[in-house]
Amino acid sequence: MKYNIRDIIEYIIALVNEFAKRFGLTEKQAYRYIRIYQGVAFVEQNYGIIHTLDFDEAVDSVALYCRRKGGQL
Repeated sequence: MKYNIRDIIEYIIALVNEFAKRFGLTEKQAYRYIRIYQGVAFVEQNYGIIHTLDFDEAVDSVALYCRRKGGQL
């Protein structure tokens, strides 16, 4: 199923905001961290599933994925 790019971008922005709150980061720091450890690509590739989760679960999933890629949060 093809998703609207605008929906994906809006979801990533909201997810970054929640990630920043959870880990005590600025939104800019959270975005950089998620991007560096390939979390943005993870969300884009798995949008069909991840957007159905509540934000706590989605943040947990992205944080775990980033840790697997070398992140320290």
